[in-house]
Amino acid sequence: MNRHIKAVFFDLDGTLVDTAPDLGAAANRIRQSAGLPPLPLIDYRPVASSGARGLLGKALGITPEHVDFPRHRDALLGHYRAHLADHSTLFKGMAELLRYIEQHNMRWGVVTNKPAWLTRPLIRALALDQSAACVVSADEVGQPKPAPDSLLLGCALSSIAPQDCLYVGDDVRDIVAGRAAGMITVAAAWGYIGNTPLHTWGADLIFDTPSDLQYWLESR
Repeated sequence: MNRHIKAVFFDLDGTLVDTAPDLGAAANRIRQSAGLPPLPLIDYRPVASSGARGLLGKALGITPEHVDFPRHRDALLGHYRAHLADHSTLFKGMAELLRYIEQHNMRWGVVTNKPAWLTRPLIRALALDQSAACVVSADEVGQPKPAPDSLLLGCALSSIAPQDCLYVGDDVRDIVAGRAAGMITVAAAWGYIGNTPLHTWGADLIFDTPSDLQYWLESR
């Protein structure tokens, strides 16, 4: 792993940005419309990286095969789109990590399974659009993660070879995609994680906080 790191790419939800508050609020709006009381945010965190499927599974106990799933999905995404960045913020230590990357002649980017019509407004709202070397969404490539397509597009847009990149994510599909792309993979233990034990993902590195990742970069 003695590679020269030229770029660090991040998953978005649960890795770069804590979006669970706004995602959970949208899911609770769906519960409210169904006459149900809101769930606490902690209930939504483990599924926040799984999109409408995970959120509606927690909020209403339904799967994409349910006859009402499309209607509830569209309503959830509508609520979320209108309140993308009400409470979403960079994870603690992330702003300092991004600053360190920029100050040490490295680049950073975002590679997410979120659709571009949600990704780009959120990145703009958080004032990250001018600093990112690339922002790649699932609907901009042939196959989303765990396929490596979006990561390879990020490399092309940033003019950096995959072997010179880290990919940081909070879901096993992030690690699978990163390894398939030929990147060093980092499991973000500060993220939403889900139900698959983190140590089984096959990540090259695991860090508890963005600050730990920064320390690792500093020590190279």
